[in-house]
Amino acid sequence: MKRFHVHMHVDDLSQNIAFYSKLFGAEPTRVESDYAKWMLEDPRINFAISTRGTAKAGLDHLGFQVDEASELADLKARAQAADMALLDEGETSCCYARSNKHWITDPQGVAWEHFHSLGNIPVFKESEASDASACCAPTIAAPEATSGCCGPRPTTGTAKPCC
Repeated sequence: MKRFHVHMHVDDLSQNIAFYSKLFGAEPTRVESDYAKWMLEDPRINFAISTRGTAKAGLDHLGFQVDEASELADLKARAQAADMALLDEGETSCCYARSNKHWITDPQGVAWEHFHSLGNIPVFKESEASDASACCAPTIAAPEATSGCCGPRPTTGTAKPCC
């Protein structure tokens, strides 16, 4: 089963935790000094906020969190069959979790993360525990319309520190 994922960049974490806790009628399931996450069942969503990096406040990225590795493989196969530009990170750590993931980007430039969580970790990102880099989505060029595919193309083979 899939869970919709939304990650917002916010200027004031405590103010936004208070707002979203009232909006959702629930407290976050995880709170760190720069991050909070709600794992809601109604609606089924993984909603995260963070103050990391220099991105302006607002939508950081969208995505689907899956319960099974086979569901992640299905999402990847669907993106590849549609000739979408895909950045496969494989197993990585980010947003206080270890996961397998890949990224696609819609025609407007909004990054979509597809991931299967493997477990929690005590730091934002293991390889850069002290890095305050921006979260989360890969660096992607603006969409390019072509005759075969109008999806975006990655500008590099690497991703920004992620979520």
